[in-house]
Amino acid sequence: MDVLEPSPPAASPPPAPSLADGTRRSLDPQVVDLDRDVGLIVTVGMSGGLLIATGILYLASDSPRSLFVLLLLGWAALTAALIWQTFRWPQIQFRHASYRLDGQGIEIARGVIWRSIVQVPISRVQHTDVSQGPLQRRYGLGTLTIYTAGTEYARVDLPGLPHATALAIRDLLLPRRSDDGV
Repeated sequence: MDVLEPSPPAASPPPAPSLADGTRRSLDPQVVDLDRDVGLIVTVGMSGGLLIATGILYLASDSPRSLFVLLLLGWAALTAALIWQTFRWPQIQFRHASYRLDGQGIEIARGVIWRSIVQVPISRVQHTDVSQGPLQRRYGLGTLTIYTAGTEYARVDLPGLPHATALAIRDLLLPRRSDDGV
């Protein structure tokens, strides 16, 4: 009779890396697709509205046909610029946005032309929120909002995080005080 040998114990998976390890992290790459969807909605709305307004202006006035042609060329140029911004700009913006979380607080870097780095120490955090709009839900993303003590940067938003990551960062940033009355 065959005797089954006990299998070796399964190796436990390595512990998940902590978010508060001081590593600079990028936003979720899906934020590019989200920004493109939002840009497409804006582009279609603005471009369609301007085209309708141009047609109404032409039909309601006795303007020469050459003015209508110029208006159509202007509409085409504006639409082309909006389409470029819709599809190219989100990728550029994504490359320049990041965050870093450690035991002291969170640092958020963003901006393409005007770059900014905002540091929020944990001691200044009053409360945090995580929100999701309908398009963010579609991509599994969320926005972390940090409210701080003070007037400048009293509210700091970090959009483009995976929803689970935003919730984890929210929990890490919550003040840990023993004098809470709750």
